[in-house]
Amino acid sequence: MAKIVILGAGLTGLSTAYHLEQNGCFDFKLYEKESTVGGLCRSVTDQGFTFDYTGHLLHSSDDYFTQFLTNVVGLNELENIKRRSCIRLHDTYTPFPIQINLHGLPSDVIIDCIEGFMDRPKEKANPKSFYEWALQKFGKGLTNLFFVPYQQKLFAYDITQITASWTGRFVPETSLRAILQGSLVAPKDEDIGYNANFFYPKKGGIQFWINKLAEKITSPINTQYTVEQIDLVNKIVTFSNGDFEPFETLISTLPLDRFLGLVKESAATSITKAGKKLLCNSVINFNLGISKPDISDKHWIYLPEEKYIPYRLGFYTNFSKEMAPENCSSMYGEIAFLKRLPQPSTQLVASAITQMQELFKFESSDIITQRVMHIDRAYVIYDFWREKNLPALHTALVEQNVHSIGRYGAWKYASMQESLLDGKAMAESLLNKNHTPSGYSQPVNVSEIPTQTETPEEQL
Repeated sequence: MAKIVILGAGLTGLSTAYHLEQNGCFDFKLYEKESTVGGLCRSVTDQGFTFDYTGHLLHSSDDYFTQFLTNVVGLNELENIKRRSCIRLHDTYTPFPIQINLHGLPSDVIIDCIEGFMDRPKEKANPKSFYEWALQKFGKGLTNLFFVPYQQKLFAYDITQITASWTGRFVPETSLRAILQGSLVAPKDEDIGYNANFFYPKKGGIQFWINKLAEKITSPINTQYTVEQIDLVNKIVTFSNGDFEPFETLISTLPLDRFLGLVKESAATSITKAGKKLLCNSVINFNLGISKPDISDKHWIYLPEEKYIPYRLGFYTNFSKEMAPENCSSMYGEIAFLKRLPQPSTQLVASAITQMQELFKFESSDIITQRVMHIDRAYVIYDFWREKNLPALHTALVEQNVHSIGRYGAWKYASMQESLLDGKAMAESLLNKNHTPSGYSQPVNVSEIPTQTETPEEQL
């Protein structure tokens, strides 16, 4: 029996194991359902092309994370890249972020954005929804031009029913001077936003740095172990292969909704039904290997307009030339949906690829290979139910010595940096009981969690 059991060898699970060992603790077992580690931070190869499970870029704003990349991965193994990103609107490209780059758009659109910013509502301390937050920060013009259509396309959910608590450092603010400057003068490169600069492995795709982390863990990583049941009464995890593992402390990086669906709990608690109220969307990630070089000079492109099927495109070969054979390009597109697709996925992807051919001037005969990856859980929906009840769910688990952490365990929007730091904080908190990992709140009355009401209707 291990004192600590970790479920999931994605980034947060690996980070927890690594940091436990770094602090002298080896009394743990790590289990992963797939045959390889990494979770969604994985890469596949196909006819000389390397594709990630959609776009993953390393953004570092934390001294420890930068030190970790230096010591564990090696900065010499990473490209240090300055962002080239844009938004396609009104049949033109405007650099990201749009709130400082309106030059080149139709004059009436620019005027609407300036007027909207000047007439924006007075800021409230706690805007109810992301839509209200965007109106307060950017005004009606910019909100309706980009923020509403893009976020609604990305989340596949009614944006008026999503909170703004996820925005944090992810959405740069602006000023009237910056808007006017960006309207009158052709844009120039600006170091604005959390992703203005990023790292990416020189070879091997995003999984390269995950493998480097896994190599530093001396304890066995038990792969192909799918969890079948989590008995919180007797403190036992049962796997589909018949094995089982007792635990004192359980750390789960499984998606919280899936985790709660596997839980066997006592009659005194009632958390499992609440898992059905947790919402997230799914993403179809299509990847293309193309027999033409330099089909775009961008790293990624946002597509907020409804006429385009994907919400975003990215170009692997602009992260690293090693991602494709010589004189070839590779790209990816992302299509989001909630619960169900408006049409069969093969049809949707085929139509999206046709749009990409028109935009980037290549033919079907130029496509050497294509790989479609289905990401069942992509973006957590920050709906009102989540905002009110998530702390109580985590508190109820912590009271039973169960910690649900990471992007999907904590049920949040998180970067790779944050996921690694979550694992570090978890390891340190277990070895120092006076330390509380970030993201945990004070105890909440679990009986107050509603299980059948307060969730808005799903909308595509």
